[in-house]
Amino acid sequence: MNRLDFPRNPLEKAGYSLVFHDDFETVELDRAKWLPYYLPQWSSRRNTTANYRFEDSQLLLRITEEQQPWCREFDGDVKASNLQTGVFSGPLGSALGQHRFSQDCRVREEQPEERLFVPQYGYIEIRARGLGTPRNVCAFWLIGFEDVPERSAEICPFELKGWNVKDGSCTLGFGIHAFGDPTIEEEFIERELAMDPTLYHVYAIDWTPEGVDFYVDNERIHRSRQSPSYPMQLMLNVYEIPPHKNGNVEPPVYPSEFAVDYVRGYRRLLEDA
Repeated sequence: MNRLDFPRNPLEKAGYSLVFHDDFETVELDRAKWLPYYLPQWSSRRNTTANYRFEDSQLLLRITEEQQPWCREFDGDVKASNLQTGVFSGPLGSALGQHRFSQDCRVREEQPEERLFVPQYGYIEIRARGLGTPRNVCAFWLIGFEDVPERSAEICPFELKGWNVKDGSCTLGFGIHAFGDPTIEEEFIERELAMDPTLYHVYAIDWTPEGVDFYVDNERIHRSRQSPSYPMQLMLNVYEIPPHKNGNVEPPVYPSEFAVDYVRGYRRLLEDA
């Protein structure tokens, strides 16, 4: 098994124009690109502020021992650190808001609408190093902006559950979740792959009106004929899952750090015409 990181792709991509790029060569988060909160409408910006740092041109999204759960009311003891490229909510007390993961969710802090990067179609790519720790999940996903409740599907380039990482292989999640979109069918896949996800790999989707292609290290692993037809925002996060939610009683590892080298978004050149 080759235990080398998969290399960075060139910045230029034939047939596409670059419309979003963060290389994390910084000491401060670019707030023109990212909001450092996780679904703050269901909790608050204070309680959902991301834990992160930068090192050697990498973003390290972190879970630490002293970190508190992001939303005890609706998600129990789950901890999360997240960056996202937009936010929308309905009025205080309403059930209107992005990624309503529980029927109990109500807006606890109304959010000003922000659309930092909310594309409709494109090639989205991330180079990242995941976690093989027993209580962590790390993921990169897109969700409908959800200003209309039915525009709520999710496209997930990758989801990695640390307890599914083995020596030299893993079970990787990817695909499309329907959530509240009646035009989309559930199409989420978990597949065993002969790769070490705790090394750097490149994960990507090519999202067009005709469907979504999923890639790992520039090789297509799945083609979907479904395609959400509305703007979606990027979600980049790491979780700590309590034992009662996944049955894993092994202690958490601190700090848990999900490393991201870059995130890129491209538009097909034909779309610029």
